[in-house]
Amino acid sequence: MRTISLAAVAAAFFAAAALAAPGASSSPKMVHATAEGSLPPAKNFLFWTPQQQLVGYRNIEKIFPTRIVKRGNHVMPLPRAKHQISVRYDYRGSHWNTARFMRANHVAGLIVVHDGKIVLERYGLGDNEHDRWTSFSVGKSITSTLVGAAIKDGYISGLDAEVTKYIPALKGSAYDGVTIRDLLTMTSGVKWNEDYTDPNSDVNRFALEPVPANGEDPVVAYMARLPREAKPGTKFEYKTGESDLIGVLVADATHMHLADYLSQKIWKTVGMQRNAVWMLDRGGNEMGGCCLSMTLRDYARFGLFFMHGGVADGKQILPKDWVKQASTTQVQSDWGHYGYGFQWWVMPGGEAYEAIGIFGQSIYLNPKDNLVVVTNSAWPKPDSDPLYANHDAFVAAVIKTLHLGK
Repeated sequence: MRTISLAAVAAAFFAAAALAAPGASSSPKMVHATAEGSLPPAKNFLFWTPQQQLVGYRNIEKIFPTRIVKRGNHVMPLPRAKHQISVRYDYRGSHWNTARFMRANHVAGLIVVHDGKIVLERYGLGDNEHDRWTSFSVGKSITSTLVGAAIKDGYISGLDAEVTKYIPALKGSAYDGVTIRDLLTMTSGVKWNEDYTDPNSDVNRFALEPVPANGEDPVVAYMARLPREAKPGTKFEYKTGESDLIGVLVADATHMHLADYLSQKIWKTVGMQRNAVWMLDRGGNEMGGCCLSMTLRDYARFGLFFMHGGVADGKQILPKDWVKQASTTQVQSDWGHYGYGFQWWVMPGGEAYEAIGIFGQSIYLNPKDNLVVVTNSAWPKPDSDPLYANHDAFVAAVIKTLHLGK
């Protein structure tokens, strides 16, 4: 199920971005070029060639409408450890090291942070520490974190509040009785087709919804027409559209653009090194399930912030029990032995969890070993079981190299 569910995340977003409403903070112009070459077209995002990926993934704001996530006046230090690790391991009957892993997995950026210090940082594919790289579905885990912040701030009453309380346009639909917890765990019970190979599937249609004449959010309008197939809270079904609904819910509850709320609560408070940019959908709203672009080190900073309980600059940004709940299996997923928390994939055994995006994006968090591993990549295909296996083997080798888990 991994191949279908994760790959499908992208399909509707790509169409949506290409058709986003005018007036957003960045207007795409296809005449732009960079030092690496011409910018790829906004259409066919999922099918960019390898060269188009290398240029496009780090220049999203020059291609699609975006909104800026502003950084603050200070930068959180990420010191380099005195001892940098050299990862060497045997895998599939041959010798591997960091360089081979990066070549095999088309890695643009790799960072390993142990006990708050960088023990390994490498770049490839022409990327560097100042470049941003798009997140794909890693963005889901960040959007869900904003739900926690909004609960802490009092904008949202709690996880068991009904979705229709914050998105009234869903009243009278299959979302009656669905809670915020149900959305976060992909268990709304609303019927959905996530098959990105089917042009008539929901994931390929919802983002193409025209903006209604009454100005209603087009994603909400589409989701409101879906039928129910199961009792809320009983069936896991990966639904990209519901990650967008989470973003709409937070924006409506806080009366702020999602990018502005992320800036206020995390980017400025944690101390990110560079502004991020967030791709917008056809209605001019941030895509709650996708497409935040940030630097490799800022991915790591977010991982540290989250893994350490949502505390930044001495302030408790998230409810004290949020991280534990979000990173614990709330429901068994349809992907092997992985559990699912609040838009986080929980590793078998439950000690580690991961934000995962197609084309090889990942934030791996292991609180027991105080370890963060981030990879930004440009895989030839959205999903690949061998490349996921390569990634998992490398992480295991990192842990062994650091003599962790003993």
